[in-house]
Amino acid sequence: MDLVLSGEGKKALLRTARETLEAKLEGRSPQYGEHSPELEVFCGMFVTLRDAGGGLRGCIGNLTGRDKALYELAAEMALASAFEDPRFPPVRKNEMKHLSIEISILSGFEEAAPEEVIPGKHGILIRRGYNSGLLLPQVATEQGWDRVQFLSHGCRKAGLPPESWRQKETSISIFTALVFHE
Repeated sequence: MDLVLSGEGKKALLRTARETLEAKLEGRSPQYGEHSPELEVFCGMFVTLRDAGGGLRGCIGNLTGRDKALYELAAEMALASAFEDPRFPPVRKNEMKHLSIEISILSGFEEAAPEEVIPGKHGILIRRGYNSGLLLPQVATEQGWDRVQFLSHGCRKAGLPPESWRQKETSISIFTALVFHE
């Protein structure tokens, strides 16, 4: 099921993410205000932070969102993206005004054959044994990848050889995402 949010709902989630980060960096409690019922649904979500040049500055997500509504997950994933992404140092206060926030709300996951993957439409979750790697749908478009490149990079992200997607022991799940940003 793909989620539809109003323009106000999207703005509210982006405000929540930004307010959470600014409050943390300023050492104060966040001030959120009321949230609409449309933000009380439970879905997976990723929050992506980008620097002034558009480069990745942090990206962390929750695949299912089973235990938190969207408005709660936006705050939690924003903090994780800013302060817990192991690829980057924690965000500093002087960076905040230059950061942009992107939110990706995930659909459910479904098993798929490699030929069913549509780069730019689908995100992928590659699994084999204890290894797993996820790429959001927009990554293929941003990088200009075709299906083979997208699947190969998904395998690399999972810590697997790039051609692992061709093997039956490797599981491929697809999903879509509602993506919006500041």
